[in-house]
Amino acid sequence: MTLQKTHLPHIGLTLAAGLSMGAGAASADIVHNDDVIITFSLCVGNDCVNGESFGFDTLRLKENNLRINFADTSNSASFPTNDWRIVANDTSNGGASYLAFEDSDAGRIPFRVEAGAPANSLVVESDGDIGIGTLNPVVDLHVVEGNTPTLRLEQDGSSGFTPQTWDVAGNEANFFVRDATNGSTLPFKIFPSAPNNALTIEGSTGDVGIGTTSPTAELHILGTGATLLIEDTNAAFDIQMELRKNGTPRMQFDDTSIDNNIWNIGLDASSNFVWTHFDNAGIQAFITPAGAMTIAGALTQNSDKNNKMAIEPVDPSEILAKVAALDVSAWTYKHDAEAGVRHIGPMAQDFYALFGTGVNDKGISTLDTSGVALAAIKALNEENAALRARLDALEAAAGLR
Repeated sequence: MTLQKTHLPHIGLTLAAGLSMGAGAASADIVHNDDVIITFSLCVGNDCVNGESFGFDTLRLKENNLRINFADTSNSASFPTNDWRIVANDTSNGGASYLAFEDSDAGRIPFRVEAGAPANSLVVESDGDIGIGTLNPVVDLHVVEGNTPTLRLEQDGSSGFTPQTWDVAGNEANFFVRDATNGSTLPFKIFPSAPNNALTIEGSTGDVGIGTTSPTAELHILGTGATLLIEDTNAAFDIQMELRKNGTPRMQFDDTSIDNNIWNIGLDASSNFVWTHFDNAGIQAFITPAGAMTIAGALTQNSDKNNKMAIEPVDPSEILAKVAALDVSAWTYKHDAEAGVRHIGPMAQDFYALFGTGVNDKGISTLDTSGVALAAIKALNEENAALRARLDALEAAAGLR
């Protein structure tokens, strides 16, 4: 049987009224063994009224509990059988207002839209772009918000792992990652107008580039006036930079404006701290763990008079007298005891007590020892000249000249 509205468009027609059994007839379900076609609108529910004004509605559900159930009666193991329901609002007093899809077999709601949600809360365009807060998404996922659009990643502990929440967000100040669980700290930021290639991680090696898309080392900084600054604000912490390697850690300095002008500094297999140069064979300088330093060339210390002040002449005779009073011994550093390396020289305490030079009485500057030696030689030269003059006079008086 086909039910048709032959006149009065947009006036509700209930199945019970359209198929009236007559006054006083018993209420019973109506079963059709053929398709049912309604050419205008249909109202279903206890609160539908004669003369229902549909507007543009084609199908209307109207009562205080609104549900559409999809009951799949498939009985073969090879066919899906899950039941679904479209739910409008809670049925309890004070409940929530929403439209939801319910997985009826599981008894849970995987999708819900609450009443009052703003326009364009969720938009899926024809090309698959998803908009949140926008009608016209221009990328795969486009989020629009008036203040700091944010994506929250929350591990809630339901799988047995420690709860942790991260936010990824951005605003006019910066793009950032926020550790919402631990004081909402911001461990990562990018400021607006950051330069191109400010930070790059190379795909095949994991090398990090700053200012370059092609890093050639684990950390490669490229730029005009490129600088690495390590600033320690903890006064109690002594180490600012550490090179650690199972073997011989090295640091290289390469002047790319001059071929092979490359210096390496680091440790050798004997734990000496060494300086080497690309063009020169061998080690140019090294310091042993005990503090002994050896260099391949000459040692030049600054003695420019333009860098000096409080310049005062010394009395060579006085210096010579102090040298004569200075004990000079042969000795071995304690750390050289096994090697038996011997040295000759004064004790720093004695040298400091006599001449008062240097930083303290624990060391002797080679500038001071050479200065003392030159002053003493000058005094000896003066004495030698005086003795020669007396000798010449005596020889002349004796007629030996």
